[in-house]
Amino acid sequence: MFNSRTERIKKLAELFPKVILELENIFGKSANIYIDWQNVLHWQEKLNWHFDTKRIKQFFDSFDTIKSVKIYTGTLDGDIKSEGQIKEFENLNYIVSTKSVKLMPLSIDVSSISNNSPDILKNFIDKNLLSKLDLETIEYLNSRLFDINKQGILKIEKLKCNFDVELGMDVQKDIDLNKVENFIILSGDSDFADPISRIKESSKNAVIFSISRKVTSELNQTNVLIFDVRKIKEFICWPREIPQNIKSKTDVL
Repeated sequence: MFNSRTERIKKLAELFPKVILELENIFGKSANIYIDWQNVLHWQEKLNWHFDTKRIKQFFDSFDTIKSVKIYTGTLDGDIKSEGQIKEFENLNYIVSTKSVKLMPLSIDVSSISNNSPDILKNFIDKNLLSKLDLETIEYLNSRLFDINKQGILKIEKLKCNFDVELGMDVQKDIDLNKVENFIILSGDSDFADPISRIKESSKNAVIFSISRKVTSELNQTNVLIFDVRKIKEFICWPREIPQNIKSKTDVL
């Protein structure tokens, strides 16, 4: 079932046989993988290492039960780097789902509100957290925004591009086609609780690849199996981020 696509993966598999065995059990029957790329990127700050899309694809392709690897990410129109990344995904033989990133203008202009008003801050701070802040903190944050306003900056743009609908539709389509038994989703987003439930209701297997204990309560309530991506760091991170003690045991990294 596991057949290393590269010599590097082969040597790493020899160093981490338990991980390979665990994944062979997860991918025991035919499987599709769905990667919510924008969500995955947010993990990098918490993990302090980066995901390498080429190495991810090579690693998953080493399991012969995996039928497709689908990736969902936005395109910033006119941005060479963003558009180039889409082409890179396609060249790596991912099945790519993309759409234009929306730029949402958000005002940070505090000139027309009182210095203790949370009206502007509520656009950026969770309301439950905001309710816990005292007036002194709110006044301080507004004063910092006012300093930014004096530089002529009255708004910022927030990037928005969610793929819960597209991913959910693809999952349902694959359930209906009835060609795979395992549905592997790389995401910790609560929006995928419903697709997970539908997978389980269809007597298929669902697995979330995420950061252990870093999924939403809605996903936890589905009792879905969660695989911690940190277990496969050496297979999927940037080569220079592989720990030196691992590099020293192979001559291909």
